[in-house]
Parts: sequence; C-alpha cells; structure tokens
Amino acid sequence: MASLLGSLGAEPLVLPLIDFETAEDQAPLDAYLNQLAAGDFDWLVLSSVTTVRVLLQKAAGLGKSLADIVPAGTKVATIGPSSRDVLESLGLAVALAPTDLQSAEGLLAVWEAAPVRVLLPQADIAAAGLRDGLAAKGADVTTVVAYRTVDYPARPERRLTAQLPAAVVNSESELPPSLTPEDVLTALEAGTVDAVVAASPSAVRRIATVFPTLGACRLVAIGRPTAAEASRLGLTVAATAKEPTPDGIVAALESVFVNEGNPQ
Repeated sequence: MASLLGSLGAEPLVLPLIDFETAEDQAPLDAYLNQLAAGDFDWLVLSSVTTVRVLLQKAAGLGKSLADIVPAGTKVATIGPSSRDVLESLGLAVALAPTDLQSAEGLLAVWEAAPVRVLLPQADIAAAGLRDGLAAKGADVTTVVAYRTVDYPARPERRLTAQLPAAVVNSESELPPSLTPEDVLTALEAGTVDAVVAASPSAVRRIATVFPTLGACRLVAIGRPTAAEASRLGLTVAATAKEPTPDGIVAALESVFVNEGNPQ
C-alpha cells in the first residue's frame, strides 16, 4: 500500500499501532492442528493473513511446509484476495472465497449449508459472527485462539515472526521509516496529514485511543467492518474501500481528494 501510494505522488507515513503475539497456551492449537493433519476436519477456514502466518510458524517448527499440515481432502476457505494469493503461493488450493463482499459476511453468503466439520483458528478478539454463521448453516465449528492482537510493539519473546513469501508481499525493509504516535499527533495538530487509513477494526480502535481528534484529517477504512467500528467509536469515515486491497484504498482516497478537486 505504501509503495503504491508513493508511486502516485502521495507521501505515505507508516505508524505501527497493533502487533501480534502467539497464544499464551499453545496446547489447544497444537492439538487441533494434529487433528487437522489426521484428516479430522472437512474445512479449514483462514479469515486473515495473520492466521496464515501463525500456521506457517507452526509448520516451520515441525520442519514442514504449510501444505504438509493440511491434508489433500481438507478444503480451505479464506477472505480477501491477499489471503488467497498468499495461500496459493504456499501451495494450498483455495476452494472458497467471497468475490464481492470481502468479510465474514461475504464468506457466509457463499457458504453452502452442510453438516461439515470446520476448524476456525482466530485472533483472541475475533467476533463470533463467522463462527455462529457457519454453525447456523449446519457446520460443526471448532474455534481456537491462534494469536493475540496487542498494542505495538509485541513482547519480543512472543512476537509472531513468520514472514509471508516475498513474491506476494513487500518486506518490512521496503517500508518508509516508521513514525511514533507522538510524531503523528504533532503532524495532526499542525494540519500536515491529509488522511489516515485504518486497515482493521483493531487498528481503528487504537486510532480512537491514541488520537483525541483527527481534526481536518480524513479517515479512510479498508472495509465495511472497519468502517462500522469507526462509526461506533464516533469517528467520521470519509470513504470505505470497495475491496480490502492497496488498489481499493487508493480508489477510496481518490474519491475523497481527487474527486473533490484537491489532489493531495
């Protein structure tokens, strides 16, 4: 996203607000992954790229690839084109993913009702909507905490370290220098930041906590769940990306600035 924005003349400012840690108790996830490898689940649902990183880290600890721990007979479902690209680059075929609404709601809309066994590894703060929606369609859903979402930075000893394939995502070394909340607060007070992009509901919660006001700065949300959380917190959303991708964010920003005759 930062690279694309920079190529279009914007000045991307990177502010880490959330980070990810491995679950405190690894035993439940280990047990369910053993069941997964044994073929006990019909479906593996991976609702975020972060969950993919967790499973990558688990597989690496066993000296295996991600594809090694998912049996050929287990179907994989995911949300969002980025997650799909990452999974396919790692050798996992994606059997189901929404093409329109990129959210839990979108996945449920294309999920066929059937009495199937589903493994759903999630964040500790994951909403119950996806689990409950799958269960309502007849699935026997097993949820397990795969990781914790924490304020940045995570504790070094628990920080999620697995990296996604370089061919799919840029490395952290290619990012612009990271700012601190104090840096951004100063810029907001000076009116030198035009937009803030919130890339997840948890990120928008941190934005609301860290910054008392965004002033004239416009808030752009990566998707409907993030926009809904921002509205719940009393933040005004200037635009919401139609797709949760860098291109989708750019289009949302253009709708705010270029279309208003203010191409910043």
